[in-house]
Amino acid sequence: MVLLVQRKPLGAVSAAIVCGLIAVALFAPVLAPRDPHAFNLDERGLPVRMQAPSATFLLGTDPLGRDVLSRIVYGARVSLIVGFASVMIGTLLGTALGLVSGYWEGRLDQVIQRGVDTAMAIPGIVLALAVMSVLGQSLTNIILVIGLVIAPGASRVVRGTVLAVKQQTFIDAAHASGASPGRIVLRHVLPNVFAPILVIGTVWLGNAIVIEAALSFLGLGTPPPTPTWGGMLSGEGRRNLETAPYLAIFPGLAISIVVLAFNMLGDALRDLLDPRLRNR
Repeated sequence: MVLLVQRKPLGAVSAAIVCGLIAVALFAPVLAPRDPHAFNLDERGLPVRMQAPSATFLLGTDPLGRDVLSRIVYGARVSLIVGFASVMIGTLLGTALGLVSGYWEGRLDQVIQRGVDTAMAIPGIVLALAVMSVLGQSLTNIILVIGLVIAPGASRVVRGTVLAVKQQTFIDAAHASGASPGRIVLRHVLPNVFAPILVIGTVWLGNAIVIEAALSFLGLGTPPPTPTWGGMLSGEGRRNLETAPYLAIFPGLAISIVVLAFNMLGDALRDLLDPRLRNR
């Protein structure tokens, strides 16, 4: 962490933002001023609809009288769950395919790479929309779909790294000592592709949040009333853009800041972990 602060101050700021997001998601019941599902009432017992940002409601209320700030705070939970779970699934699947394809090569490599080429030829959001339209709306389906979108690109990066590591002399020494292919892959190859995997995962965390927001915006994301940033944009934010722009501005800012932080953190980790970029 000290090295990150000294060499990559923007990366350190991004790491602080990411840590802050994690803290907000973990302590949402404490930090949120109100219940995100509750319809806030005024003195007459009527819902406080479309209340502009004020001292009482810092980010205003939506057309149903729900507190926007509380919904954004709870929406961070959905974004983090989708981001980390889908990236874990995608990187694990991509790493397994990349290791098998890069180390054993031959006909198996050709079969895997043609499948990867086919998957990468389809835009990620189009693939996600197609699968979600079949599986239906649920948080689990969103995580699986985004994981499938991440896996092909991750496998391609891991395969390239494995092909480079295979040329090293310590791999020849492991072969000469009689180590089995599985042991070589797990003990010698996998640790050397950990840095690219970490960078891929960090960058894709931001992309996963964007995809989840896009699916919610198109009506195929997490079903209501669960508060999500994309759902807030697609629902009350889009319908009231002219009369109450704050309903779209605040969740949009949350998405933009978090995605930018993850991308900058990934770039900083890449520069620190890649020996070719370390001294630039």
